[in-house]
Amino acid sequence: MLKLKLDHITKTYTGGELVTALDAVSLGFREHEFVAILGPSGCGKTTLLNIIGGLDRYDSGDLIINGLSTKAFKNNDWDAYRNNSIGFVFQTYNLIGHQTVLQNVEIALTLSGVSASERKNRARKVLVEVGLADQINKKPNQLSGGQMQRVAIARALVNDPDIILADEPTGALDSRTSTQVLDILKGISRERLVIMVTHNGELAKKYSDRTIRMLDGKIQSDSNPVEEVQTQEDFPMQSPSKFKKTAMSLWTATSLSFRNLLTKRGRTIITAFAGSIGIIGVALVLALSNGMSAYISSSQSDTLSNYPITITTNEQTIDFRGEGPTSGATAPWDTNVEFPDENILYSYDSQDSTQHKNVITQDYLDYIEELENELPEAVNDIAYTQGVTMNLLAKGEETVVKFETIPEPGGFNIGGNGTYWQELPEDDAFILTLYDLIGEGSRLPSGENEAVLVVDSYNRIDKAFFEKLGMTEDAENYQLTDFIGKTILNVIPNDDYYIKNGEIFTPASPADYETLFDSVEGTKLTITGILRPQEDATSNYLSTGLAYTPALTSLVMADAERSEIALAQEESDRHVLLGTPLDEEAKKNVLLTLGADTTPTAIRIYPRDYESKDLIKEYLNAYNADQAEEDQLIYTDLAETIASLTSTLINTITYVLTGFAAISLVVSTIMIGIITYVSVIERTKEIGILRSVGARKKDISRVFNAETLIIGFTSGVLGVGISYLLTFPINDLIENLTDIAGIADFNPLHAVALVVGSMILTLIAGFIPSRMAAGKDPVIALRTE
Repeated sequence: MLKLKLDHITKTYTGGELVTALDAVSLGFREHEFVAILGPSGCGKTTLLNIIGGLDRYDSGDLIINGLSTKAFKNNDWDAYRNNSIGFVFQTYNLIGHQTVLQNVEIALTLSGVSASERKNRARKVLVEVGLADQINKKPNQLSGGQMQRVAIARALVNDPDIILADEPTGALDSRTSTQVLDILKGISRERLVIMVTHNGELAKKYSDRTIRMLDGKIQSDSNPVEEVQTQEDFPMQSPSKFKKTAMSLWTATSLSFRNLLTKRGRTIITAFAGSIGIIGVALVLALSNGMSAYISSSQSDTLSNYPITITTNEQTIDFRGEGPTSGATAPWDTNVEFPDENILYSYDSQDSTQHKNVITQDYLDYIEELENELPEAVNDIAYTQGVTMNLLAKGEETVVKFETIPEPGGFNIGGNGTYWQELPEDDAFILTLYDLIGEGSRLPSGENEAVLVVDSYNRIDKAFFEKLGMTEDAENYQLTDFIGKTILNVIPNDDYYIKNGEIFTPASPADYETLFDSVEGTKLTITGILRPQEDATSNYLSTGLAYTPALTSLVMADAERSEIALAQEESDRHVLLGTPLDEEAKKNVLLTLGADTTPTAIRIYPRDYESKDLIKEYLNAYNADQAEEDQLIYTDLAETIASLTSTLINTITYVLTGFAAISLVVSTIMIGIITYVSVIERTKEIGILRSVGARKKDISRVFNAETLIIGFTSGVLGVGISYLLTFPINDLIENLTDIAGIADFNPLHAVALVVGSMILTLIAGFIPSRMAAGKDPVIALRTE
């Protein structure tokens, strides 16, 4: 029964000149026979063997396997054919040096999808058959030539192929060992087709059933030719699906690469360390950025959490159409190009980009009042700024002066450099969490006729404050007791401060201040204590100067609202102090100043912490959601603005530093690509061996991709590990220099991302070398030493 047939096979090579290796060769081979092919070097016998084994491709003719033409075979079909039907035995053994005897024999089975346990059992069994049961865990370099050839025979037999192809199997062996090898091949031929290429005619005559002689690519003689039979029985048709497709698993590829890397430990470690340098640079930048961000976030949370969310009646520029003057518009004057070159002068309607004014209504005030009930754990204090001007006279020394109390724009001052006049929150406990009372007998004010002095952490107040109090004597320092318990301020009611002359009211002149201070009861304020920020306080809720109680605000507002000047201004469309006409907006501002209008000019909501701030903002947004755009009230969150700017700055610095660190990462990646290329050159024979047992081109790529992934993983882990260890001395150094602890904080997610990134980069670096490996001609690869 015929096993395969060569039908007019022709193969030529071009290497400067055209060489015909096979010239229209036609041969048939039976299922069970030992065929020896003899001939001088260069006669084409090895080429014939390679074409039968699917390692090389014929130019013309046809190779018929079990009646199946191979003309339409694709690469994967040839790979499957070699894995399922062919077993190669080479003159130079072609064993993989970094694999054990057992692993060398298993290699063909790994491509067939055989389970690990079955692979080992089958490999051990065939090694026992060739007499190597006691050598399975040795490496090839620990074996003799005869033993290595028997390993090669075992590898050829393990997948139970139909055909054994032996290329000079005894060429490197002594006569005794040659006899042993040929005895084994002779035994195999009783069940399989064995085709052997040899120069030794005596051994061929002694062991083979059939001898074929070749010369110049042609068949010269055949001692037992196959009769030319063309019947269907002699060539039963087979489906290409007979050959089970091969596939090397990622685990197998990784195992092959890992063992190869272990044979070059020194180079592998150096390569991995070089690759880790870039990882270390990026990792340290990320660790410092992460730690710095956490530190700044914590500092901001502590420092800025007491900064209020502010709603003011000040006008704010809001572009209701989006960014720029043309967003979403189709008017002919629209342009979205800055610095245009055209000779065109555009016009636009400024009303599209207008001033939005918050209008604080009673409905909104009621909504704000409910905030403390809705979010009782989120709010420290809600403060209202009134537009009314307090008529405050001060007698710090012998002279009485007017203490100007015009509110800051927005009703809130940060840093203490303002009018030195502010309202305390109603919650005394809240103030005492931020400030200490200093000085003998110091206490918080409890009524409308009491106030408190606020100093900074150095017990200082700006000299301008003392000048506002009329304290102009050249004194470098004051005693705390110079103020505690002293009454140096008097709030004068409107009716006493303003004198009516016809339709015009005139404020008291400086000449009248002393008389008013002494004769008018008003509301004389006693300083009950001095507040100083606590040592661990991270923000200044109050600016330096004087702070009064909400009760005083209520008293002044009640007095001002029913005062003669306020009532007169409500009835008049002219300014009662200046006599000038007023439009609606200007009149409203004057009414606020005189106290006739009690609507707050600003609302300040103080959250307990950053999380509470978000809850409060959600509450305020909920009000705006039901309002028309012009009726919405826009709030200002200074803390968020500062935090956003800081975060942007940190991120920008991180990106720049990461970019610089990534340069070394790119260099190391290129180096890994070069190392992979060197590995391809070194493992060329292994590539040929893998292809001979049925490995596909993509399997070869997978082997080298696995190698780069291993190096990338090792580089990543090494880089991350070294970076983590470096954070300890870095933190100690920075803490010694700045007292900031834990500034280098390694994020585990960053560590994982860096390891994965390292693997991806090395995979990219090894892509070209791995493709080169996959494209190598298996015949040439097997000849490489």
